[in-house]
Amino acid sequence: MTVNPLTLDLLPDSYAVVRLPPGAPVPAWATAGDLLSVTRTPTETSILCDDGDFPPDIPAERGFRALRVQGPLDFALVGILESLLRPLAGAAISVFALSTYDTDYVLIPDGRVEEAVEVLTAAGHHIRRPETT
Repeated sequence: MTVNPLTLDLLPDSYAVVRLPPGAPVPAWATAGDLLSVTRTPTETSILCDDGDFPPDIPAERGFRALRVQGPLDFALVGILESLLRPLAGAAISVFALSTYDTDYVLIPDGRVEEAVEVLTAAGHHIRRPETT
């Protein structure tokens, strides 16, 4: 199966990607909000969470907005992320991608969201704004 044009929801909140030491527990401040992802590797613990208040000495990239692909998606689909990332890369827009069991998220730096929406719309995708989700 190949992917057709996608419908994406632009989420209203702002997110951060935080780096903690390997094996670190998930701090309480990271669990607020509707979107949380924790990835543990031998070299780090990365947390995607609301861009709220957290200690200033923690390494973090802040100010991301999320585009959520409407799902659930069939695991047999091929090219979902490629259909989103190729046009964004062509416009030199960096992303942070996240996949879940049901869908994919593409996080865009807040200052590039409008440009990303234009690029993805030109590529044939439909973007729903927060007030229409």
